[in-house]
Amino acid sequence: MSNPTTMQAVVLTAYNEPLVLRDVARPVAGPGQVLVRVAASGVNPLDTKIVAGKADHAHTVLPAILGIDMAGVVEAVGPGVEGFRPGDEVYGMTGGIAGVQGSLAQYAAVDADLLAHKPRNMSMREAAALPLVFITAWEGLLDRAKVGAGMKVLVHGGAGGVGHIAVQIARAFGADVYATGSASQREIIEGYGATAIDYRTRTVDDYVAQYTDGAGFDIVFDTVGGATLDASFRAARLYGGHVVSALGWGTHALAPLSFRAATYSGVFTLLPLISGKRRAAHGAIMREATRLVEAGKVNIRIDPTDYTLANVADAHRAIADGTAAGKLVVSVA
Repeated sequence: MSNPTTMQAVVLTAYNEPLVLRDVARPVAGPGQVLVRVAASGVNPLDTKIVAGKADHAHTVLPAILGIDMAGVVEAVGPGVEGFRPGDEVYGMTGGIAGVQGSLAQYAAVDADLLAHKPRNMSMREAAALPLVFITAWEGLLDRAKVGAGMKVLVHGGAGGVGHIAVQIARAFGADVYATGSASQREIIEGYGATAIDYRTRTVDDYVAQYTDGAGFDIVFDTVGGATLDASFRAARLYGGHVVSALGWGTHALAPLSFRAATYSGVFTLLPLISGKRRAAHGAIMREATRLVEAGKVNIRIDPTDYTLANVADAHRAIADGTAAGKLVVSVA
């Protein structure tokens, strides 16, 4: 018989050391929390950076249970929680950084503000892959850039995790969407309803001229960073274009943006988990995700490989090697 006071979890005890699967104390739902029996845990590139000790911005506290995204079933609710009850299927971006327990465990005590009810037409694995990328795309397109009908939106990295969700959200709000990628990704990008642009063969001037008559795009969403962010500044619409980036690392010249009378903002999706502030905003965004998924306007591309708690390191390796064909998911239950 299993011990009701313990659970299995994958633990990072030291940077650049193997992850350890072991028994740990099972959490309980405190005030404002929901105890979730985890069914699946989404894997993100940030997880590999945390393990390598290259993610100071995640404020990791060792030993750590990683896993930022999760989907599962409510086991119990703590004092003061409304809107959830035992048996509910839920999902969200709920931990794995800043000393907050992640989803690579059988159970997690989660701030109820971070959760939403899982879409009825999504599996647990699909739902676990969605939160971080959806929240990032939503914050960039809606909270920062105010995407709307008739706008021309350019998404850099349109076949990537955040990128393919950004394409779908922009289209759901009536935008005319274009997305960069490699020639091999054209079918994926077009499958989500965007016009594909091969970044290896087209210059910024080329596609700005072809698709906007030289005026530039209303919104440019950069999910790649580096030189791509610099290219984004040159692609923004004259007088009022807006560039959003989820990867604003490095040093960048803002003059090309200023010369177009355009603006810039960044997205730091981890901030509510780190600061403890505005967590309810993430729960609200996940409710919007459920609405769009159930309406058939957003779906998630996941890799078919079914990882488990016993081989999480293999999932991390697939991200590092670039062999993942979509978002990776670890099945927990």
